[in-house]
Amino acid sequence: EAPFGYVVEHVKPERSRNPREAYRRYWWRHGEPRIAMRAALEGLPRYLVTSEVAKHRTFVWLKSAILPDKRLIVIARADDTTFGILHSRFHELWSLRLGATLEDRPCYRPSTCFETFPFPDGLTPADTKHGTETLDSGPIVPVVAPEVADHARAIAEAAHRLNTLRENWLNPPEWIERIPEVVPGYPDRIIAKPGHEGDLKKRTLTNLYNHPPAWLTNAHRA
Repeated sequence: EAPFGYVVEHVKPERSRNPREAYRRYWWRHGEPRIAMRAALEGLPRYLVTSEVAKHRTFVWLKSAILPDKRLIVIARADDTTFGILHSRFHELWSLRLGATLEDRPCYRPSTCFETFPFPDGLTPADTKHGTETLDSGPIVPVVAPEVADHARAIAEAAHRLNTLRENWLNPPEWIERIPEVVPGYPDRIIAKPGHEGDLKKRTLTNLYNHPPAWLTNAHRA
């Protein structure tokens, strides 16, 4: 009962003064559900997120069973091709130029960084919204026109390799155990093996990109 008591004592008084009726009436909830976002994610096995404020502009996959934090920018795409385009040097420079900054950290703004970005012909979000291949086929490639299919697959394969290399560095198989979650559909829990707890804590994307190894640089170049 203690956590609920804490919410009653500390959250309810603040919410009772909130100008938004939904926040006052449903004071125990985190906020309002993002209906449009959930509709866009419906049917996708995974989706892309990037931190609103970050030293390095990286994108990662989240499973559809996970709801994102408010500080994450959500991109309702499941294909590796889009992942690769967003990780390109072109998009990085575009987002740095058209985004904002918080102190010395770049801020990603969907309206200026994503919606204005000149995607390759035939690979715009409007072109790639019609579905994907299954996860079992390896890199997920969007359904696109035949004349751009080879380009889409090449980008997807390079992006798939980048993600695989990065995930293996973040969670080395010899350091971890994967414990299946009780609720079906949720990702496995990653537990450090004895003796590797401290090592695993250092394996973060920020630390990786602060001193990028050759394999990471080569994967991005590809």
